Amino acid sequence: MPILIAWPALVQAGVQLVVDGVDERLQAAVRAGVELAQYGQRDVSAAQVRRLYARAPDQARAALEPFGYYEATVEGELEPLGKDWRVRLHVQPGPPVRVTQVALALDAQARAVPAIRQAARAVEHLKGQVLDHAAYEKARDGLGRELIANGFIDARLVRHRVEVRVAEHAARVDLAWQAGKRYRFGTVHFEGGPIRPEVLARWVPFQRGDYFQQDALLRLQQALTGTDYFKVVDVSPQLEEARRSGQVDVKVTLVPAKRTVYTGGPFVGTDTGPGLRAGMRRRWVNDRGHTLDNELVLAQRLQTLATLYSIPLPGPDLRAYNFGAKYRKADTDTSDSHTLELVANETRQWHGWTRTLGVHELAGSFTVGKRGGEPDNTFGLEHGRSTIAYAEGGLSRKQADDPGFVRRGWSVDLLARSSAGSLLADARFSQLLADLKWIHALGRRDRLILRADAGVIWTSDFSALPPQLRFFAGGDRSVRGYDYQSLGPRNRYGRVIGGERLLVGSSELEHYFTRDWGMAAFVDAGNAFNGSDYRPQVGAGLGVRWRSPVGLVRVDVGVPVRSDQQHGVQLHVVIGPDL
Repeated sequence: MPILIAWPALVQAGVQLVVDGVDERLQAAVRAGVELAQYGQRDVSAAQVRRLYARAPDQARAALEPFGYYEATVEGELEPLGKDWRVRLHVQPGPPVRVTQVALALDAQARAVPAIRQAARAVEHLKGQVLDHAAYEKARDGLGRELIANGFIDARLVRHRVEVRVAEHAARVDLAWQAGKRYRFGTVHFEGGPIRPEVLARWVPFQRGDYFQQDALLRLQQALTGTDYFKVVDVSPQLEEARRSGQVDVKVTLVPAKRTVYTGGPFVGTDTGPGLRAGMRRRWVNDRGHTLDNELVLAQRLQTLATLYSIPLPGPDLRAYNFGAKYRKADTDTSDSHTLELVANETRQWHGWTRTLGVHELAGSFTVGKRGGEPDNTFGLEHGRSTIAYAEGGLSRKQADDPGFVRRGWSVDLLARSSAGSLLADARFSQLLADLKWIHALGRRDRLILRADAGVIWTSDFSALPPQLRFFAGGDRSVRGYDYQSLGPRNRYGRVIGGERLLVGSSELEHYFTRDWGMAAFVDAGNAFNGSDYRPQVGAGLGVRWRSPVGLVRVDVGVPVRSDQQHGVQLHVVIGPDL
């Protein structure tokens, strides 16, 4: 008999805690503050449950005070539920305490800084709101961070008090900051790395004597990391020394990356066919930061060998002189060309754009009007050999929230070319090109992608222009559903020879079933043409999207829509970034 009496006290059980009467945010606060909540998945005796239950109302009321509710009433119910227990807490939060006054003392010099002024307003905007201790601490600490981040490294919070008058449902916030001296940047010291300090100084986004700002240090670190010279970049402000010297010196510790990088591997593109790509990059040729890039591409319909030598120049606009040469052999469904191109240009950052100004010389032979693998002596083909020197200017800019997978972003590429009359050129020509792309997320799983390409050529002799200076349409990045460069004006033998104008648009909608896999539906339209004889061709289809470790893989199946020129299904494969 004694054993039967003792048995219920020895049975172990869990507790189900139910909170009602308040919103989810306050329910979570009560659960976090009540000890009973810890026994949902733990054994507890009946005696422990009763002791914890007795303390629960006071704990619940205390949990609500940081949210401005100082007069909450809590009633409870305790009931057995099989071998478990259920505890219900009925909460009436009562009237909240609101912030009725905010007193903020801050030096006028500090308040004049926009970032600090904005942080101060966040404190002042507490007035009229329900007293939330977490929001108060966030605003208070945010102002302190902005003071230090903008050069007031000696800033001190000399008074901080929150006075609560429960009977009046009112609270008063009283803060006083002593900002002190505003420090300026001193000298930037570079340690380690193979590049001269005077060369590295071109990436420093501030000058000695400028007011200290922490975000400038972050920009410096990002800029040096982006140079590709270093595998480790550590930027440290010398704050303790600054209090003695009166200025903030910056120590930059650098660990060089591997000097020479070799890349290579197979690739597949429906425009070029399968192939191999190999590259060699010399991250720095000398201590002045010159770089050398070499690339070899051997594909079914494209072979190139290119080299580019770059010389960085002093200054914050990332200027560089670039000299290169490229041999190109292309064999598409409509043309065949062998060309050698020499280039010299200057690149720099210009009002948020990347600007390129330079000169090119292009020489070689070509054949246009082919169909498939026809021999060069087929009747109706057009042959040419030319040498053209021309100036080129370009502007490019892009913005993306995530370069690996863009949910909101855009890119703009503008290009202008012109020969100097007939000097050093077999034909006078001028050319304008524009390439626009816009990506916008529609919810969590969908993206809308719009693209447009436009171009125009003025020339004294179109037949002297090699294929890469003419306009064609069709292919992976043009009108899908058609072969690469298979659309454009035709000669009198019905063969595509390219045009003087280009206008192509594309609309695509993607839906992702998982993080990495999705499908796309697209419609592309456009053509290359002469004069005003614009006859857009339309292609439409479906595709598969895979966010692979090497980049976004796009596999599209497209078909021509009401075309009298082509029929059948075209497969398009592209691997690479969105922008």
